[in-house]
Amino acid sequence: MMDAPPLLAMHRIGKSFPGVRALDGVDFDLRAGEVHVLLGENGAGKSTLMKILSGAYRPDEGTIHLAGEPQRIASPQHAQALGISTIYQEFNLVPHLPVSANISLGREPRHAGFLLDRRAMRKKAETALRELEVAIDPDSPISALGVAEQQMVEVAKALSLDARILVMDEPTSALTETEIANLFAIVRRLRDRGVGVVYISHRMEEIFEIGDRVTVLRDGRHVATRELGTVTVRELVRDMADRELTEHFPRETVEPGAPLLEVRGLTTRTKLRDVSFALRRGEILGLAGLLGSGRTELARALFGADPLQDGEVRVHGRPCRFRSPREAIQAGIALLPEDRRQLGLVLPLSIKRNVSLPNTHRVYPRGLLRKTEERRLAEECVTGLRVKTPHIEQATANLSGGNQQKVVLGKWLARQSDIFIFDEPTRGIDIGAKVEIYRLMNRLTREGAGILMISSEMPEVLGMSDRVLVMREGRLVGEFNRANATQEAVLGAALGTTP
Repeated sequence: MMDAPPLLAMHRIGKSFPGVRALDGVDFDLRAGEVHVLLGENGAGKSTLMKILSGAYRPDEGTIHLAGEPQRIASPQHAQALGISTIYQEFNLVPHLPVSANISLGREPRHAGFLLDRRAMRKKAETALRELEVAIDPDSPISALGVAEQQMVEVAKALSLDARILVMDEPTSALTETEIANLFAIVRRLRDRGVGVVYISHRMEEIFEIGDRVTVLRDGRHVATRELGTVTVRELVRDMADRELTEHFPRETVEPGAPLLEVRGLTTRTKLRDVSFALRRGEILGLAGLLGSGRTELARALFGADPLQDGEVRVHGRPCRFRSPREAIQAGIALLPEDRRQLGLVLPLSIKRNVSLPNTHRVYPRGLLRKTEERRLAEECVTGLRVKTPHIEQATANLSGGNQQKVVLGKWLARQSDIFIFDEPTRGIDIGAKVEIYRLMNRLTREGAGILMISSEMPEVLGMSDRVLVMREGRLVGEFNRANATQEAVLGAALGTTP
């Protein structure tokens, strides 16, 4: 592999957006039959570089060679024709269409070049899903699938192409350990067949398990390319951030106060069964469990998005029965959803307008726009949370994942909420941005807020929680304090193997 000519060579790639130099003379190459990890903090330029490779963006400067031949990649369709397949961090699926149609989207087989060949589409989907070893019905609409299942459909969609270059941008962010192991087995088979894989991830353990080489970007520039067998996590973090990160989970202990949120016997028609707990001032209450255990359903029920069948919710000691998210927001509850792009932001709108959305009582009193107040709230968000953006008029779609998450948090800070539900708060963001989010969580609890933190990352749950609740099959099956919350104990409860 070391002597093989590059399958891909990107040289001196430059790209600018209004007010931002996203890439500045970046070099990157990929060999046939290797997994080359692309690493960097949010905003480092990783996604921009890969969007240039996939034809979504045109470079301002630089050259691209595929197997030694110069190429000007004109569009995503052109990239696919050249054998480049991309799995983006955020899903590119059509919710109302079935799985089979999504896997063949844009490449639908037809009878006599006219009528859709649905049988052939279904067969192609079955083959791709079988290779992934996942039990997903090809006839199911995407809207009926969970986040993890949708991610596997994205993988199947990419594998259905006869790709020689496969770009994977955070492909495991919503997968279980078993699904990750299956995915890695597929990646290794593809590598053995000579496919070159560009792998983007912020999970260090994955990088060393699946990668051969690693390239680090920082602030749109190439920092280093190394063989993964010769580098340590500490060295990579220093390359990424130009600083030492010695404390990944900087939890500050705060003396818990009175209950902010009390839940008694919460039951829904679809998932939750007799859930009871309390969240206190100054506390981070972790919520662990396997995918499908009911964690997100609990967040939705507390936020008024799903109706209750039975049970009681008390906020500041007062009984509440929310019929909509609007009522939950008015009571002081804030939700940072698992899918921030679909449920937390209106991507085409600016930072300013997104911050205004839950704060219309301040920005539009009596139906009149207060431009000064709207600008002030947005500037407080950008300055206070250190959002990397040229201005508050920037569309949130153009921000990195970590900065998008800060805007979601910023709009609730402007609302002056004191009960926060964080559903996968650091999903898809880098180590540096994670630490910033953790410090913001510390700030909130110091100021008297309470946080219910739902997370699939065990180190995050154990490192940042004062107490840990564990869910399985819609029920709370375990509670641990900080002293006795170990990975073995929490996983045992989640799996139902605790004696």
